[in-house]
Amino acid sequence: MHTVTIAPEAVARLAQALPPGKQVTMLNLLRFRETALYEDGSTLPPCTGRQAYYERYAPVATPMVFARGGTILFAGQAASHVVCPGDEVWDDCLIVQYPDVSLIATMFHVPEYQAVVHHRTAALIDSRLIALGEGVVGL
Repeated sequence: MHTVTIAPEAVARLAQALPPGKQVTMLNLLRFRETALYEDGSTLPPCTGRQAYYERYAPVATPMVFARGGTILFAGQAASHVVCPGDEVWDDCLIVQYPDVSLIATMFHVPEYQAVVHHRTAALIDSRLIALGEGVVGL
């Protein structure tokens, strides 16, 4: 199942799962469209999904992460899919850490973010956004 939209109820579950003041690390798995898919009537020039994400969405979203004390721990292309179903391949992976889980929810609702999130939606054919808890279990 392809999933791209960041649903408000998922953000609410995240806020319930981790109490305020708790650091959270987010794993972002991204699969780009060959050509970004904007809604009918869009006046934007055509571009690849990767361009829509990194040239239209990220220049606004990334400073918002930094302004909230977030840090990009890793950003890179997937080199190989060692353990992964054949139909679940990823182009890029981002690991972003926030000092407080509440900062994520507030970012998704600000007008500046809402003004560019359609570029993320147009760019991606599939994605995962997974909140990682602290600590290593069993190791």
